[in-house]
Amino acid sequence: MSFKQFSIILVTVVSFAFGLPKNIQKKVNATIKDTFNIETFQFTNVSIPDADKKDLPSQFGDDNLFKITVNDGLLGYAYVAKAPSKTAQFDYLVLLDKDLIVLKSKVLIYREDYGGEIGSRRWLKQFIGKKKGDELKYGDNIVAISGATISVRSMTNAMNNLLQSLKILDSKNIL
Repeated sequence: MSFKQFSIILVTVVSFAFGLPKNIQKKVNATIKDTFNIETFQFTNVSIPDADKKDLPSQFGDDNLFKITVNDGLLGYAYVAKAPSKTAQFDYLVLLDKDLIVLKSKVLIYREDYGGEIGSRRWLKQFIGKKKGDELKYGDNIVAISGATISVRSMTNAMNNLLQSLKILDSKNIL
């Protein structure tokens, strides 16, 4: 292996080990700019102690919960994760204000032929305003989508887990 090949592999591994993949980061940045109506911001990892991670319904790694700041002032948080669909997974983003209230949810990458309707702004609007500890119920306060039942249930469960996790993290003064 040449030095050039090694360098390319090393850069690729390092960029995936620290932070989001480039295509996802680009979508996240655009959504943050649009949602918060800003051009520049700081995007930093929120570190959750391993002892606390095990008590949380959502999965938290070193690269999926971020603090969004401007000039050292907290604007909010971004949570990026994957949820299962019928045969694959989809990537999604949840933007929260500094009080942990959902400002926006967005499906970043959907990998199925069917069920992509969960990525529609109209359907995702129902998560706006939800806050830590709120409970979402498929078919009750979350609208079903014909042909996307698995993905709708999955996104609903993912949002419920995130809201419960936020409640726990806030009660422990981690956020």
